[in-house]
Amino acid sequence: MSMVVGLTGGIGSGKTAVSDAFAALGVPVIDADIVAREVVAAGSPALANIVSHFGEHILTPSGELDRAALRARVFNNETEKAWLNNLTHPAIREQMLSQIAAADYPYCILAVPLLIENKLTAMCQRVLVVDCPEALQLKRAMRRDGSDEELIKNIMRAQASRTQRKQCADDIIDNSGELSAIANQVALLHKQYLALSKAP
Repeated sequence: MSMVVGLTGGIGSGKTAVSDAFAALGVPVIDADIVAREVVAAGSPALANIVSHFGEHILTPSGELDRAALRARVFNNETEKAWLNNLTHPAIREQMLSQIAAADYPYCILAVPLLIENKLTAMCQRVLVVDCPEALQLKRAMRRDGSDEELIKNIMRAQASRTQRKQCADDIIDNSGELSAIANQVALLHKQYLALSKAP
């Protein structure tokens, strides 16, 4: 079985750029966001439960989940958030474990934005944190999502702090500079992970 490297970082930290860099080296990347979308895809049992609970207005005109509408419903409502997590998290976890088992490579990347917050580090042999200053996270996330500052700050407050993430990290990628600096850091980690995966 592949060694599992959990990849995480706050919103706007550059997790996707890092997972893309590993993928470019041929490393299997299991992306929790993609798995989560598959779990609530049109026609899925989870989506039927969500519609039954929240109502038809939670769907787009094409019958898919309106993620923005759902986020607005659950973000500041702990009861609704807990209901949604209890529905989706077991299915997401099961699918991630299935993909890990199928990975045909010495190691794989498990990219999970809330790896620490959802206590998923036990699924990993190593934890890799993408780190950058919070002011830069805010700027990047606002530019990428077109969201207002207050929404991004609320999301950041709901996530583990920069200090908490670093305390859980076995390895850290510094993404406070240019994106080109990521490739060099990933190449070094790639060698390290290949060596570790072969260690007895």
